[in-house]
Amino acid sequence: MTVVVEVAGLELAGRHGALEAERQEVQPFLYDVELELDEPPSDELVQTADYREVVALIRDVSKSRQFHLLESLAATVADTLLERFPAARSVYVRVRKPQVELGLPVDYTAASVRRERR
Repeated sequence: MTVVVEVAGLELAGRHGALEAERQEVQPFLYDVELELDEPPSDELVQTADYREVVALIRDVSKSRQFHLLESLAATVADTLLERFPAARSVYVRVRKPQVELGLPVDYTAASVRRERR
């Protein structure tokens, strides 16, 4: 049996974007994360992915550098989650950018990545 641990709508400030002007200003990014794991054999936190660790890892990746592409940011988060949580069978990460300027109204842009353990 498997379970999915989710963190949805995590908002973190970052300096990411394709244009230099986007990376100069802090802006919000929203993260949706799913980790697929084996069902924990006992009712103990050490048997699963601790949400606090997931959030701290995402924060660390976002602060570690400025990404030009949402795709690269999402992929780095996904790869780092798989590395940190060896019990995870797969990881899904979506990064949304709500304050994007496209010349027309838009709720957000986003990039999603799914990684599976080999």
